[in-house]
Amino acid sequence: MPTLVAKPAPDFTAQAVMPDGSFKELKLSDYKGKYVVLFFYPLDFTFVCPTEIISFSDQVKDFESRNCQVIGVSIDSHFTHLAWRNTDRKKGGLGQIDYPLVADLDKNIARAYDVLNDIGIAFRGLFLIDKDGIVQHQLINNLPLGRNIDEAVRMLDSLQHFEANGEVCPANWSKGKDAMKPDPSGSLEYFEKNN
Repeated sequence: MPTLVAKPAPDFTAQAVMPDGSFKELKLSDYKGKYVVLFFYPLDFTFVCPTEIISFSDQVKDFESRNCQVIGVSIDSHFTHLAWRNTDRKKGGLGQIDYPLVADLDKNIARAYDVLNDIGIAFRGLFLIDKDGIVQHQLINNLPLGRNIDEAVRMLDSLQHFEANGEVCPANWSKGKDAMKPDPSGSLEYFEKNN
């Protein structure tokens, strides 16, 4: 799969179910000026998917406090999204979800992001898009492998730290930990302090 990292995020316009349960035509480029975590999931009314969708919703305030919009996408219709939202969580439904769920019935969005698999559903793709609409991070899991939402927050923190300070973030970095200057002497300062 080719990478979209460092390239403009493919724009799209599609029907979505909004947090208040209404239908709205959503355009990705309307979110320029904000960070976006755009994630794909295979299908509504499945098994791993609700755990991810609900977990993103449970942590949506963590994203919003960082000027980031979460958007979920699958190849189902907005009607199916709404029906799933209206199904009780104890019965495998979603309940209240505090970010838009986009309908990609024609599969054009999944194709543009190169996450469509051979049987016509999306892999678990996640794309971190910066305020200028450039993809800064992508992660694609196969169908059985659920994502870690804390890691999506950590990647957003890493990007924002770099943008604010010009420092790069080493392995396992988290907000508040030491980062390093991306030059030979600056990186030595980090290595001397952290080894």
